[in-house]
Amino acid sequence: MTKFEVVFISTPTIGNMVPTVEFANHLTKHYPQLSPTILIITIPKLPLVNTYLQSRPSSAANLRFIHLPTIDPPTPDQYQSLIAYISLLIQKHKNNIKNTLLNLTKTNSLVALFVDMFSTTIIDVANEIFVPCYLFFASPASFLGFTLHIPRLKSVELENEFEIPTFQNLLPKLVLPDLVLDTKTEEDGYSWVSYHARRYRETKGIVVNTLQELEPYALQSLYKDLQLPPVYPIGPVLDLVGPVQWDPNPVQYNYIMEWLDLQSVGSVVFLCFGSLGSLKVKQVQEIAIGLERVGIRFLWALRGPPKAQLADPRDYASYENVLPDGFLERTVGMGIVCGWVPQAKVLAHKAVGGFVSHCGWNSILESLWFGVPIATWPVYAEQQMNAFQMVRELGLAVEIRLDYRVGGDLVLAEEVKNGVSTLMNNSDEIRRKVKEMSEKCKVSLMENGSSYTNLMSLIQELTK
Repeated sequence: MTKFEVVFISTPTIGNMVPTVEFANHLTKHYPQLSPTILIITIPKLPLVNTYLQSRPSSAANLRFIHLPTIDPPTPDQYQSLIAYISLLIQKHKNNIKNTLLNLTKTNSLVALFVDMFSTTIIDVANEIFVPCYLFFASPASFLGFTLHIPRLKSVELENEFEIPTFQNLLPKLVLPDLVLDTKTEEDGYSWVSYHARRYRETKGIVVNTLQELEPYALQSLYKDLQLPPVYPIGPVLDLVGPVQWDPNPVQYNYIMEWLDLQSVGSVVFLCFGSLGSLKVKQVQEIAIGLERVGIRFLWALRGPPKAQLADPRDYASYENVLPDGFLERTVGMGIVCGWVPQAKVLAHKAVGGFVSHCGWNSILESLWFGVPIATWPVYAEQQMNAFQMVRELGLAVEIRLDYRVGGDLVLAEEVKNGVSTLMNNSDEIRRKVKEMSEKCKVSLMENGSSYTNLMSLIQELTK
């Protein structure tokens, strides 16, 4: 049987790597003649990515990982932001990637190279060796549109609202990401995002981890852009099983699941701020006070700030120093404070009735898949725009915050209490719409569903 080699390059963070791996699996599940290879760029201080990758080979026999040789990373005088660091790091791997691709062509027919939102410098390599290059965009279609029409830095200083074609409403200035607003430290980040967006138009196609039924307005805007290559919404692409296999703390996981089994249906609020999300002590204390006041059962994945730049947040050795005195004793039986947890497995549990989330796109898709409504608490990157879309554009979430800059970055206990109370007790219409969208997510992936049909069109394009 002829094998068609498809190669993927992903930003080496967990939020980018997991959807890339799942997309590769997704392709081969529907067309086994495709042989996917993922090229791995290592950032040593992000051990969660390495733990995840080590768990995969046994569970995905058709998927191959190739770890690229190490290189000297960018030096601090070359970058000011994380986006610039990652973009430069990937760019420095050009020769490694070219040599690897040439080796792969000796055994199989290389039909496509997929880059992601921060690796477009590798389009040059694809062009050099005459391989069709596609973009896999793991964020929403609305944010893809934002990158393509990113406001100019000078206009941001003068205006308070912005018209972006993939949003129905004007975008308030304060929900724009730091790379647009914080010109002192993020200017190189802004320059890199603008650069990558220009290069998206050079690809043969753009695959987006979303579905037609969730983002119809944003997608219609992209379809109308005649300078863009074909856009394929094929989501939701999710890893619903994997996290348990690579959970760094299985004892804690079992304890949490046993506790959830004892709770009544939909009675627990789950608080989690993503794989890179962490909170300062003052904020932790406000959340704790708010949770006590609202009196609802809770599961709180609490992690501390990383010890170094470009490192994962850390689990606290002890919560006594960050939580209010006596909080753990007073909430025994009412809730659990823990470290990193397999989020999808928690959201899947019948006891979980609400999700206080940082609004990373993977988290939003997981919550919609399981029909769990969100209260929005964005922390970084494009999460504020995701929160804005979920609350103001789609009516699929409760607002705690859309903007993490208001009030000196501190969400007060009363806001926490009110947001959690609304989410768990007064969100019937949102809950109904989320359940409806959950069904649409599942139908979209079935035969003749919208995402299934788009995936088939993509496979036909790759193998024609």
